[in-house]
Order: sequence, then structure tokens, then C-alpha cells
Amino acid sequence: MPRSLKKNPFVANHLLRKINMLNTKAEKEIIITWSRASTIIPTMIGFG
Repeated sequence: MPRSLKKNPFVANHLLRKINMLNTKAEKEIIITWSRASTIIPTMIGFG
């Protein structure tokens, strides 16, 4: 069953920290995660 639209998208804290660190750096890096519950949010696309 899909997640309710009333709820905000879930993103694991460790994943958000990793994305924020990569956004501050100039280099791009591939992120490997086992967090299946996390939703892909716009800041993750192209790290921008």
C-alpha cells in the first residue's frame, strides 16, 4: 500500500546528512544506501 499523501516523505537522517555534505562540496560522488524506506527528494537529484 502506498504512503498517505497527508504525511511528509520519509528520508533517513544519515542519508540527509550525506546529501548535505555532498551539496557543500564541488565534487560529485555516488551514494550507496540500503535505506529502502527513504524517498528520493529533489535535492538528491544531481546533488543540486
